[in-house]
Amino acid sequence: MRALERVKAFISHEAYIGLRNLLEMRLYGKPFERKNISSKVAVAYSGGSDSTATLEILRWAGFDAIPVTAKLPQMSEDTIKKIKEKGAILVDVPGYLEEMERLMNKRAPICGRCHSMVMSAVEKKAKEIGAEILASGDMLSVGSGSIYYNGNIVILNLPAFLALNKKILLEILGWKDYKLSYGCPLWREAVKRAPIMKRFAIQRVLRELRAGALTKDMARELIIDILKA
Repeated sequence: MRALERVKAFISHEAYIGLRNLLEMRLYGKPFERKNISSKVAVAYSGGSDSTATLEILRWAGFDAIPVTAKLPQMSEDTIKKIKEKGAILVDVPGYLEEMERLMNKRAPICGRCHSMVMSAVEKKAKEIGAEILASGDMLSVGSGSIYYNGNIVILNLPAFLALNKKILLEILGWKDYKLSYGCPLWREAVKRAPIMKRFAIQRVLRELRAGALTKDMARELIIDILKA
């Protein structure tokens, strides 16, 4: 709750109330009357379970939640089609492929740089459409890191903000037969060149397990998938 109070000055009153209602419902089971909230929230949307659940929760709560997706070369046409069905705005990421190729040629990790480039492009579009909040499906950034003002826009890592783990997110979506897999096609290509990247991926999964974001069975499934890559 303190983290929400720290960003109160940077968002509209109705957005603050909407987020507080969600938080109080999660913490105390306190119901609230859902109303349309005019404040725009951009959602960094990949089409995966975490970002989809984030989008659905915000829309359910009444927010004008707009999915914004970075169009990346490794995305399949089927993925792009599903993303468009959610009403997503597609944005380009300047210099993305060149930067990924540079890192892959050096056998360097790509995920951190990929994430920063994607979020930069999505944040730029969020500001262009007048969003006051940019939400993501990050489950790890707990406490003050779950919602904060970055000097440009309020960043909301909704699953972390509401202490929702992967199991709960899948239950919210009703995705009973969802198959867990780690990484995108580009990561799988990169790991062929630099197998040591599997170690970093496993460390990421173990961090999510320790944080309670994943169950033991989910972590095991992901680690097996990483080792097979």
